[in-house]
Amino acid sequence: MEARFAVIGAGRQGTAAAYDLARFGQGAEVLLADSREDLARTATERVNRLLGRAAARPAVLDAGDPARVEGWLRANDVRAFVSAVPYFFNLGLTRAAIACGCGMTDLGGNSDVVCAQLDLSPQAIASGACIVPDCGQVPGMGTSLIIYAMEQLDEPREVLMWDCGLPADPQPPWNYRLGFSIEGLTNEFYGDCLYIRDGRTVRLPALEELEIVEFPAPIGPLEAFTTAGGLTTAALTFAGRLEVLQNKTLRYPGSFAQLKVIQQLGLLNPETMDVGGVRLAPRQVLHALWDPQIRAAPGERDLIIIRILARGTRAGRPTDVNVELIHYLDETTGFTAMEQGTGWHAAILTHAIAGGKVPPGVVPVEKAMSGAGFVAEGARRGFVVKRDLTPT
Repeated sequence: MEARFAVIGAGRQGTAAAYDLARFGQGAEVLLADSREDLARTATERVNRLLGRAAARPAVLDAGDPARVEGWLRANDVRAFVSAVPYFFNLGLTRAAIACGCGMTDLGGNSDVVCAQLDLSPQAIASGACIVPDCGQVPGMGTSLIIYAMEQLDEPREVLMWDCGLPADPQPPWNYRLGFSIEGLTNEFYGDCLYIRDGRTVRLPALEELEIVEFPAPIGPLEAFTTAGGLTTAALTFAGRLEVLQNKTLRYPGSFAQLKVIQQLGLLNPETMDVGGVRLAPRQVLHALWDPQIRAAPGERDLIIIRILARGTRAGRPTDVNVELIHYLDETTGFTAMEQGTGWHAAILTHAIAGGKVPPGVVPVEKAMSGAGFVAEGARRGFVVKRDLTPT
């Protein structure tokens, strides 16, 4: 069988992406690669068991060696792949994809890396490669649903998004469970957020602008605050068209104060410092201490929320558009809500690339697929998106 798709990174999100690629890939084989052979084999066995056929095959590959990745992609005739490794590998993987004219999506989340990828668009166009960075839940699905909300208006003016991935049964002291790389989590709380204010792309600090957002029981009120990496390309694309574009992360009450203490202590700093004659990065110490306390068990029940309010005009009347997705663990496959939202969104865009529906270049999510197109694909996977239009 011809190897058409690949996933680099056989963790939870990568496994979910591989399942989707195989399920909707019209019989194409999926290579599931990781630097750890045991993870690649375990993930492959799960995908094949769920599908009832030998749809996936394991491979050992170091994402930190772009030259080797390029050779591996060529040797296996991979048409398009998902990067499901931490964000700091994505620039090298983008260069590997461009070198062999291969399609690629990634789970993004770091604005500086994504901007560096966008700078490579001329080389991608020349090689015929299509790269769509910043897929996943948020960034990714959130951006797709922003586009869907904007499509309901003739002239959108403001778009506000609130989003999260949370445990369905929060337990103190953290009331949070982590189902992906902790590198991606702490990246959200460090540095600046790219938003649009007064029609211009601006940088705002993470962990600011606290507000309370109400949800029906059993969820209840949640805290919302600024976080980095959720809107990078959209904040660039829609500058001048939108007056306001922003997203805030949702957490159970009390979380904001905890995160501010972590931030103010300097524990998010990735740069090394001298501690008793030893060079240590505070962020790595935080990871070592915090990850075991918040790491979610496989299959632990969770939920994701994406809520969007778009304001503008429709048929000449001021109108508000409310779009909302609340999604839980999939009991049939055992994939958590976060795994579905992250892995399946990336897979949807990877299918689109392989199907020739996205032009060559480094293409932002908001330009790669229409909002309505994503909602239709999401519905095939059980994502129920609610939409409400209210003249104001």
